[in-house]
This record gives sequence, C-alpha cells and structure tokens, in this order.
Amino acid sequence: MDVYRTITSRRTIRKFKQKKIDPKLLEKLINAVRLAPSAANLQSLEYLIITDQTLKEKIFPELAWAGYIKPEGNPREGEKPEVYIIILINKKIDTNPEKDIGASAENINLAALEEGIGCCWIGAFRKKPIVRILNIPENYSIGLIMALGYPAEKPIYEDVDKNSSIKYYKDSSGTLHVPKRKLDDIIHFNYFKDKKSKKEILKETKGLLRNRFDKKIESKEVVDKLRSSQEERNNRNKEL
Repeated sequence: MDVYRTITSRRTIRKFKQKKIDPKLLEKLINAVRLAPSAANLQSLEYLIITDQTLKEKIFPELAWAGYIKPEGNPREGEKPEVYIIILINKKIDTNPEKDIGASAENINLAALEEGIGCCWIGAFRKKPIVRILNIPENYSIGLIMALGYPAEKPIYEDVDKNSSIKYYKDSSGTLHVPKRKLDDIIHFNYFKDKKSKKEILKETKGLLRNRFDKKIESKEVVDKLRSSQEERNNRNKEL
C-alpha cells in the first residue's frame, strides 16, 4: 500500500478483534514514531506500551470514547483494544510539545495501518488515576493515549456540504459514518477566498441585480422629479 492510499484509507477504529500484536511489531511502530518531526529537535516524548491484561482493564474505565454517540461508541466486551501506547511528555525537556504529539500520533496511525492494525486517538481521559496505575513519575505527563488492535469494524467517510453537521453516527446496521468537509471547501491557492456554494452565489447575484434594478428605478424617479420641478420653474418665469 502506498503512502497516499494508506492516509486516505485511515479511519478511527473503536472495535477490535481479540488478537495479540507481536511485540516486535510494536517496537517497529515506536521506531517509526522516534523519527517523527520534533520542534527544535528537542525529542521530549517517550512511549509506554501497555499489553498486560490487568493494567488494560484498569485503564479502560478511565477513558472516554466517541463523544457524539456515547455509550454506543464504547468498545464492548470482546471488542476492547489489545494494546495501549501512552505518549509521555518529559517535562524536563519541554512542557508543551503539542506539535510533536500530533506528528508522533499520526506516525503510529499510519505505520500501524500498514500492518493491518487500527488505532484510536484518545485525548479525553482521567489523568490522575492513570498516572497512579502506571506509576508515571512526576516529571512526566500524559500527552495522548493510542488504543490499538486489529479492526473489527469498517467505518466509512462521506463528503458533506458546507455548514452541514460533522457529527459521526451509526446507521441501522451499526456501520459508523464519518462526515468530512469537501476538498473545495478547505483548499485555497495563493490568496484566501471565501468558499460559497452555488446556491449562495446565485442568491447573492440575484440580490445584487435586484439592488441595481431598484437603484435604477430610484434614479429615474429622482430625475423625473427634477424635470418636473424645472418645468414648473420655467412656467412661472414665463408668467412673470
């Protein structure tokens, strides 16, 4: 699979097959993350891999899943992640490496997908319990949690019109639909241009034409009044 196809086929996965992931493959993913871009090359991120079943069970209730469709979006028994990768921030090096976290998470996503593994980024979680459960030192903080496993679902994306709802949903068959803004609505070349639909453009054009038409009528009425006033003055002058 080429890079572009990998990117465009990526979907967030929240239902996983209960199939183990080879530890060597997990190391391969972290190696891909290690080479991700890093602001000022500070490389403040480290990675804690959780495969122990007891720890996974303790972590799971501290995570928030699929806010738009909760609790339907939560993995059920027999669908939970096989692995968690905790992205840790070494605060002695950098306290706010947001850009690094995003780049690292995407590298995990894409490298995993190439191996047939699905991912879910989790940014909503209770930090204090997880820090306590995993014995994370004070000079580290949790930047993001990645849930991984072999996919047990096939979400699909669909292009939506501007101003349409972007809330993902499940249909009657349980398939997850993820709305995405259209390319034409987000792309700009050289200069920023306001993106308007054909209906909006047509409506504005009609409005402009109506305004011009109204102004022409108003102008004609003003001219007629001026002419009438001038004729009255001319008639008075004749009488005098």
